[in-house]
Amino acid sequence: MTGLPPAGRSPYDDARSRSVSLLAGAAGSAILMVLIVAAMWAVEIADYLLPGDLDRFGIRSWDPDGLPGILFAPFLHAGFGHLMANSLPLLVLGFLAALRGVGRFVGASAIIVLVSGIGVWLTTPPFYITVGASGLVFGYFGFVVARGLFDRRAFDIVVGIVVAAVYYSLLWGVLPSEQGISWQGHLFGLIGGVIAAWVLRRKRPAVTPVPSPYL
Repeated sequence: MTGLPPAGRSPYDDARSRSVSLLAGAAGSAILMVLIVAAMWAVEIADYLLPGDLDRFGIRSWDPDGLPGILFAPFLHAGFGHLMANSLPLLVLGFLAALRGVGRFVGASAIIVLVSGIGVWLTTPPFYITVGASGLVFGYFGFVVARGLFDRRAFDIVVGIVVAAVYYSLLWGVLPSEQGISWQGHLFGLIGGVIAAWVLRRKRPAVTPVPSPYL
């Protein structure tokens, strides 16, 4: 006797489902990143118009009272020039990081913010205040590139290679260079992105032996 394989989805159906899922993820990630960057611009405009200095809520290194700044710092910037420099790469890299779903994106963002922020708090000279979304920019770069290595999906590998080729110059930013630029935030953001890609990597199902259809 021979056993016949059960009726199921065709390869065409699976490919169409993956395409629809990817398009839906692209639309969702685009909207999400536009909202995030818009929120950063709203905060910077408020900081410009209102009395007081919102940047004081950034990461104040070696000060326990400065630890909450880890959560606030990505939305604060040292002027519109600083924000403009971060906006485009944040939109592009954040969009690519969010393609695989909002849940993974939120998890990756949380890991990047925490690793980058704690690294800045520990390694910046005492009582310096650090603000800006560049930790996220470097984190999303590391996440997108490393995701291709850890998930081993063809699409993610191609995206990772393209991102590495286009944005490779970002890597110079992890080295101490210009005064007033937090290379620590860049370095630990990149590390956080790689850690996030590893922690959130695709879990592969265990392979089980298939019984022979012949009796």
